[in-house]
Amino acid sequence: MYCVSLRSVRARGRDALTHRSDAPLQTIKARVNVRDRAHFGCHWISATLKHSINMALDIGTWDLACQFNNTDHHTELNGTDRLIVRRGQAFTINLYLNSGSYQPGYSQLHITAETGPQPEEQYGTRAVFGLSNEINDTCWSAAVSSPPGDTVCLSVCAAPDAPIGRYVLTLDERIQFDFILLFNPWCPRDVVYMDSEEKLAEYVLAQDGIIFRGDAEYPVPLAWYFGQFEEGILDACFRILDMNPKHRRNPGKDCSGRRNVIYVTRVLSAMINSNDRDYGVLEGCWKDTFDGGVSPMSWRGSVQILRTWNSTSCLPVRYGQCWVFAAVGCTVSRALGIPCRVVTNYYSAHDTNSNLVIERYLNEKGEIESSTRDMIWNYHCWVESWMTRPDLPPGFDGWQASDPTPQEKSEGVFCCGPVPVRAIKEGELTLKYDAPFVFAEVNADLVYTLKYNDGSTRKIVNDQKVGQKISTKSVGRDAREDITHLYKYPEGSAEERQVFEKANHQNKLLQQKGNPGLHITIKLSMGIRKGCDFDVFAIVSNNTEENKKCRLVFASRAVSYNGIVGRECGFKDLLNVELAPGGERKVPLRLNYSKYCNNLMEDNLIRLGALLIDSSTKEAVMAMRDIVLDDPEIKIRILGEPKEKRKLAAELTLQNPLPEPLQGCCFTIEGANLTGGSSITEKLESPIEPGQEAKVKIYFTPTQSGLRKLVVDFDSDKLGHVRGYKNVIIGK
Repeated sequence: MYCVSLRSVRARGRDALTHRSDAPLQTIKARVNVRDRAHFGCHWISATLKHSINMALDIGTWDLACQFNNTDHHTELNGTDRLIVRRGQAFTINLYLNSGSYQPGYSQLHITAETGPQPEEQYGTRAVFGLSNEINDTCWSAAVSSPPGDTVCLSVCAAPDAPIGRYVLTLDERIQFDFILLFNPWCPRDVVYMDSEEKLAEYVLAQDGIIFRGDAEYPVPLAWYFGQFEEGILDACFRILDMNPKHRRNPGKDCSGRRNVIYVTRVLSAMINSNDRDYGVLEGCWKDTFDGGVSPMSWRGSVQILRTWNSTSCLPVRYGQCWVFAAVGCTVSRALGIPCRVVTNYYSAHDTNSNLVIERYLNEKGEIESSTRDMIWNYHCWVESWMTRPDLPPGFDGWQASDPTPQEKSEGVFCCGPVPVRAIKEGELTLKYDAPFVFAEVNADLVYTLKYNDGSTRKIVNDQKVGQKISTKSVGRDAREDITHLYKYPEGSAEERQVFEKANHQNKLLQQKGNPGLHITIKLSMGIRKGCDFDVFAIVSNNTEENKKCRLVFASRAVSYNGIVGRECGFKDLLNVELAPGGERKVPLRLNYSKYCNNLMEDNLIRLGALLIDSSTKEAVMAMRDIVLDDPEIKIRILGEPKEKRKLAAELTLQNPLPEPLQGCCFTIEGANLTGGSSITEKLESPIEPGQEAKVKIYFTPTQSGLRKLVVDFDSDKLGHVRGYKNVIIGK
């Protein structure tokens, strides 16, 4: 009798739920046989029902608590009009019931989370789950954190390896709402986890920064407005992912791949450039003119570029060069939640044939006769992204280099990386992705050969090194941080030799440079700036015990940052330079503004080359040096008390340093949370005479408190783009 009655009560409880799952709790209790209730006792019945009866919630309205959730997930700068959260971290939804109340153990909720056009559980783009007693942060899960009542505080947590993207969350197959899921560098279970709040503020949250240009001897800081939280930028970033060819071929597989930060980083490396005619963001141009677009020097930030691309049916924006490609890549990575920074490598090699050697041929006038596509860029910028590498052996987590500038194809596409920076330092060239190319950028050997008029050749002794002063912005400061040690062991160290052996860098290992006893260096005079005449000097010395009669060729030419040599700026050819044993001579070369003014490229770079040839032995030594002509300073004064939503004025002043007037002058300002996500320009009606000041006031209204960068650009016909910036602390 006991067993039969027990089964009877359980069956009746199940029947009541099956036929009337929405019935009030008291109604279900009433349907249980009265005699059974009397026989077994009310307490036993309540316990049985608690474990056997599940009730659907009668949800009327809901609140996504965007302000609270977005702030908790460090996405509030994107706005609080929609839900933007990070994986591996719970977010809260408030559910308001039409009738009944939430009862722990009785109430149930069927939840589905889906992303992409073809969501499937096996690919991780669809997750089905119900209520648990508590949140499980290793997978998709949900739990109620409120006490019983007609308001339900539902906590939902996405798996820490869930694909990023736009999601639809469905409750009980009838209530749906959208949210966006990003990578989570605050979550220890996410592969992009970074355990320093200071670094997270710099590499994820900072909307402005510094990119280094110029020269290894004279790094020039360039302020950049990343603007990853500005209106429309996150949507543009997801559109970049949606427009990539892999998504168009197989959207389900591509959306599944977005759980993998390695995959996403590689897609971004390909899609920031447009060389594959794949709806990429930027078109590169390294010519003297920029027909059909604007000079890469005119960009002050990424926001205008991404908005233009997104609003013109994904036509590539014209034009970019390496620092622009890298900066836009950094913006997109930070927007998606990947810690990212821009890196500059001075004297960066572009090795097209993977032999780790950059060969250059010079004639007797010191002119380069290039016969290969190999190049030495004065500097080159790429990005580093922070992640673990579970696809590689242990020891290669951390910073990964990737390069969105189109240089060479990788797996049939113009992209590069990500490759562990540690792999470059250790010479592990078999590790994914594109390690040999990046290794060559910082380690290739530079070999110069002199071709005499009679057809004979001779190696030239030179001490120029590839991969110098690898630089990035310091954390929390605008100063340059030298990170060369992360890519290379010290020159000449035992560790460096071991790396070259591992990388099979035979030219570095076996090359024995001859030393004819002659030496040459290049020195600069003080105060070199655009608009003035100045001297540079070749210092030649004889370290032998015999007299030397030499030929000295001392030349200067305009040069672009990527190593394209332009027109001559000054030249001297001395056929009879006599040097006594131990003797030294200082030979000047005058560079006049009247000659170099129309030859300079936008980079303000002049390359100096000095070639010393021993007349008797035909041996040669060479020195090379690039100089950066200083632009005038833009003086920036902030007028008014810097506070949120209070109009301020920037007083901008620049003095014309040239001996001729400046025409077509204008100032432009831009800054994250300062200028409303757009630029503000003020034109000057009159030309600026030599020595005269250009001065304007531009008004702007900050929208967010905190430390901000006001990026300033001055443009004119003779000076080109002159850049400056000022850090401004905006109060509440």
